[in-house]
Amino acid sequence: MNRRTLLGATAALPFAGQALAQADFPSRSMTMVVAFPPGGQADLAARPIAAAMEKVLGQSVVVQNRGGAAGAIGNAHVARSAADGYTMLMALSSLAVIPEAEKLFGRTPPYTVEQFAPIALVNADPTMLAVPASAPWRTMEEFIAAAKANPGSIPYGSSGTYGTLHVAMEMLAAAAGFKALHVPFGGAGPAITALLGGQVQALASAPGTLTQHVRSGRVRVLGCWGRERVAAFPDVPTFMEKGFSEVEFYIWAGLFVPAATPAPVQARLREAVRRAAQDPVTVNAFNAAGAPVAYLDAPAFKTFFEQDSARLLRAVARIGKVE
Repeated sequence: MNRRTLLGATAALPFAGQALAQADFPSRSMTMVVAFPPGGQADLAARPIAAAMEKVLGQSVVVQNRGGAAGAIGNAHVARSAADGYTMLMALSSLAVIPEAEKLFGRTPPYTVEQFAPIALVNADPTMLAVPASAPWRTMEEFIAAAKANPGSIPYGSSGTYGTLHVAMEMLAAAAGFKALHVPFGGAGPAITALLGGQVQALASAPGTLTQHVRSGRVRVLGCWGRERVAAFPDVPTFMEKGFSEVEFYIWAGLFVPAATPAPVQARLREAVRRAAQDPVTVNAFNAAGAPVAYLDAPAFKTFFEQDSARLLRAVARIGKVE
């Protein structure tokens, strides 16, 4: 073997190693990051999907909650992670909102959406307006009237400033012309706990996180941010029905990986999520939570993500700076 051939063979070794690693993927345990505390929409979606993916991939998929800053901390962690498929992110629509909100304040965003590649959408639900069962308002009209009559007097919880729950409520407040008192928490789980405990009097949240509390009689749902009513809450009207044409917000959960993740690895993950979303155990878990599986493979999810993000960024621009 001459020197040129030897050098060429040596140079090819790293690429051969990478190809072998991709072919063997996964060869060890994996992490699915949820950028919020337990109990929220992303967490409720991640756990059954991760359990089903384990059966498909033959490796453990550990759900890791990295809450804080309305999801920015966990999102940024995955954006900076090795692009090898072993670190995934179960994200919400706030993935696109957070960088734009940072720009409003002249701050450098902790990550950009271009740092992520979509794998699959697993769930998408309209946000619901919830109040404690002890609250005096029985309709959305009564709630809005009270908020307008007493500006800033109704405290509402959220998963963090410019998080999904915050943007939804501020979207409604801007359209209906009222001002409420924003009380941010580290995620939807703590915000729901605060609603149940009476620390806040309203919350915009996903059906899946509210269903058990509505069934137990502790929470009342007054309105829906969707274009259509939610099947699990057929008697709850949408805000669009009541004339608020711009009040539309969905809490979806989708799986992402760092953008540079090799195509064969992304393909393996896409197939694993497809099969996980069809697993009867997964389907039953989502249905029991009142949030049916809404699966989209990467190409369709990418289109959905881009369209939804554009609508949300227009809403953030309308809302402007909110402390």
